[in-house]
Amino acid sequence: MSLPTLALPLTDAAFVRDPYPLLAQIREETPAFHDPNLQRVFLTRHADISALLRDRRFGRSVLHRYSRDELGWPLPDPRQANFDAFNGNHMLDSEGEKHARLRSLVGLAFTPRRVEGLTERIETLLAAQLEGLRAGGPFDLVSAYAEPLPVTVIAELLGVPEAERGSLRPWSAAIVRLYEPTHTPEEQAGAERAVLEFGALLRDLAAQRRRDPQDDLITALVQAEQDGDRLTEQELIDTCILLLNAGHEASVNGLSAGVLALLRDQELGGQWWKTLVQAAPHADSLPVFRRAIEELLRFDTPLPLFERFALEETVLHGESLNPGDKVALLYASGNRDPRRFDAPDSLNLNRDPNPHLTFGLGSHYCLGAPLARLELALSLRALCRSVPGLHLADAGAPAEYVGGFVIRGLARLDVAAR
Repeated sequence: MSLPTLALPLTDAAFVRDPYPLLAQIREETPAFHDPNLQRVFLTRHADISALLRDRRFGRSVLHRYSRDELGWPLPDPRQANFDAFNGNHMLDSEGEKHARLRSLVGLAFTPRRVEGLTERIETLLAAQLEGLRAGGPFDLVSAYAEPLPVTVIAELLGVPEAERGSLRPWSAAIVRLYEPTHTPEEQAGAERAVLEFGALLRDLAAQRRRDPQDDLITALVQAEQDGDRLTEQELIDTCILLLNAGHEASVNGLSAGVLALLRDQELGGQWWKTLVQAAPHADSLPVFRRAIEELLRFDTPLPLFERFALEETVLHGESLNPGDKVALLYASGNRDPRRFDAPDSLNLNRDPNPHLTFGLGSHYCLGAPLARLELALSLRALCRSVPGLHLADAGAPAEYVGGFVIRGLARLDVAAR
């Protein structure tokens, strides 16, 4: 027995704009399939994705067990040597003892206390951003509101000087383009440059923190030690690049898509935006917004697809897999699975429990999830407080997305205040 074949249109603009109707059809008719173009097995249902995320026969990396020759893989592309070195050196794409070691050392520095301690600073930054937006006319919520905060927060958390922060977002955008199944030679070169340039900045900052420690994450990573073990310089650099990428991509895309969903619901006569506006002024309202964020992250998933490698010969849904074969997990589909969520295509900000897949599961559960949740809840509450009359500037205009399906984000979101 083998799986049915299906070519998923991951690069099609219409699919990227609204993947959910096709995903719903596929989820019912072919919940697991093989894509011959992308050479991956795809899973679409919540239960299957959840099970695989906890299945030790699969991992984020396979090169800790097998050589490229053993896998039958070609030699690495020298045009992205530095990107590949970065990708193979951070904890997101490592497995086994290396992953456990890196996650443990980074966890010593990236603590819940450090994250929660950012609340007052985040609120100050949000107030400054919104001061200018309240007085003006229509604005692009992505560039004017969703983007600045996560980049500033991760830069301040790391300890990147203000004069050096202008390159952080472009570097991250260039790097994550290589996570799409298809990319151009120009995007490949851009990612390679970004890794080199960001790495050079971090190497200088790490050297400075060794000489002159500060109250920032780079210093904490330099000093993190467990049983005499520390991060190497390259591990520290690659960890910081990962924290930049992961520390704001989901937040920018999650807030933009979440506000779009709320405002579309409002245009159709829904009451969720009004409910949040009414709750926002109250000092004890943060739990309301934390719960709302969980639903918004489920409803329109900012990182819709993650992958795993088969680590051994195995069978998945009747399909024989060899070590190194890829399995693509469609989080966006699993988060709309009616077997796990009642009325999954409708917003319900009171949904509880809400076991969405957005931050992953198992040993690779997102270490930055507490920071993303805090940023998103505070950002949405501040927006509801300051611009309660927010609405779409052109309700009939189709949403425009930048990039592809794996890192799926709005190019812009034009809004106005009544």
